Amino acid sequence: MSDVAVVDAVDAYLERKAVGDPDGSGAGTYASNAESILRRWAEWLERDHGLTAIDALEVDHMRAYAEELRRRTDRGEYTASTAGTYYAVVRAFCSWCVHGGILETNPAATDRAETALPTVDERPASDSWTATQRRKLERYVRDRALEAASRATRERRTRLREYAMVAVLAHSTVRGAELFRVPDDDRRTGATWQDVDFYTGTIRVLGKSQRLEDVPLPARARTPLRRYRVVLDPPSNDWPLFPTGHAPSIAARVRSALRERGYDDETIEAMFEDATAVELARERSIAPPAITTEGARSVLRRLCNGAGIDVDGDYLTPRGVRHQQADEPYRREATASKATLRASVLEQSIVVPAERPSVRDTEPADRDESTNAE
Repeated sequence: MSDVAVVDAVDAYLERKAVGDPDGSGAGTYASNAESILRRWAEWLERDHGLTAIDALEVDHMRAYAEELRRRTDRGEYTASTAGTYYAVVRAFCSWCVHGGILETNPAATDRAETALPTVDERPASDSWTATQRRKLERYVRDRALEAASRATRERRTRLREYAMVAVLAHSTVRGAELFRVPDDDRRTGATWQDVDFYTGTIRVLGKSQRLEDVPLPARARTPLRRYRVVLDPPSNDWPLFPTGHAPSIAARVRSALRERGYDDETIEAMFEDATAVELARERSIAPPAITTEGARSVLRRLCNGAGIDVDGDYLTPRGVRHQQADEPYRREATASKATLRASVLEQSIVVPAERPSVRDTEPADRDESTNAE
């Protein structure tokens, strides 16, 4: 059997799927959605297992991949159904390799590998938390935000951030992996202010469908978010809604951006002698990384402890805050009629029109008395 590289086999598979859609049956869309999944799987194989040749792929590799998907599900980065979809895409690719004579058998289609996947009916204990407990958490962060009115800017910003985070999770159908950064997933870098349209009351996210979706932001989520934005005062619309507070990550992003702008290392270090990474990011309009899903869980754990919310030692995760709402089916796929904010990430051929107006210029007045946090 020939020594075919995994990435070459993936390229051939995607090309075949993309060109095999003359009647618009959907194969081209499948190829677009599957591409990022398969490329990240190939990178993971090489990075974690040193595997580059497709004929070296074994059942143990696929079990390890299933276990990786399960860990990400346990951390709240994926839902169990999303993890299953990712695995199914890889399994279909391996099946194509078998039919094409590249693989002898499909290592993904085995009980040993598939039993390591999370099952759809597995739910964190926090999913069973009641509306009363969610309201208790929201009341706690709202009161803290109101109390911060006379405090220093940094403390007020922190509390407004906390309230905005809880309010968006509690009153919209936005998922944690759509709002925060998912490590090692270069498509999920966290929502930015450019994604928010206060005028239409929506936020654009990369949904479970792997497509951009416009999700409604009710006033009870929108008002805390807008008040938080005033205090945050992001220097540009590509600033994340919830930036990380991890100083080394911010410093690394600033250094990288400055190098890309042509500054040498000596000049960059001189800049850091006169200012912090956060100050430089603001001065130079360099968007810091968004908080990760795990970082958001840590914030919620701290808030639950402060609010005295505890169920058998558990705390409210992003999924637990976000109760299942009846309006979830009303999510709609984003279209080219609005700026497609992550089209380049999805590598879709969508014509992006003029940039939508600044959120500051399009905010209508909301009749909601809530305030926001950190």
